[in-house]
Amino acid sequence: MRADARRNRERILAAAEEVFAGAGPAASTEEVARRAGVAIGTVFRHFPTKSDLLRAMMKRLLQQVTDDAAELISHGDPAGALFEFVARLVERTAANRAVVSLLAAEGMEVPITGPLGSLSDAVGELLVRGQEAGAIAEGIRLDEVMALLVSACQGALHGGWDADLRRRTLGLMLAGLRPGA
Repeated sequence: MRADARRNRERILAAAEEVFAGAGPAASTEEVARRAGVAIGTVFRHFPTKSDLLRAMMKRLLQQVTDDAAELISHGDPAGALFEFVARLVERTAANRAVVSLLAAEGMEVPITGPLGSLSDAVGELLVRGQEAGAIAEGIRLDEVMALLVSACQGALHGGWDADLRRRTLGLMLAGLRPGA
């Protein structure tokens, strides 16, 4: 893909995230094109159907989450990296609620456990680093953290959690990981 085509594709995906997060399932590809600063034909060249755009957005989301984990493993404060990762993941999940709903309406379920399962090695690394830093209780296991992630993401997707409820619920969940909780 040419450099300008790659840039257009990235602008389209970034604009689509904003449009779908704001307008929900009623979001239009025309609005995506307008916000990306491209013609509607450019959107359709990259994504012939709305479903193609939605699938690309989900793939991009998974890549962003994977990149978040790698960045936090490499550069994050070990004492807070797992907590930061969980907070970012839940916020990204909530922001993509409309995309998941639209895919489900088209008969394409987006199971949370599969994509999150692919992150278990990275989450395990963040967990161990947090435990070594003394910020996470020694007895906390990876499967427990993964269960919390799945639960929090399901709540953000299907529970109708607003930003305040997400923040408060995450605070309670993450407090349970700390020593002496």
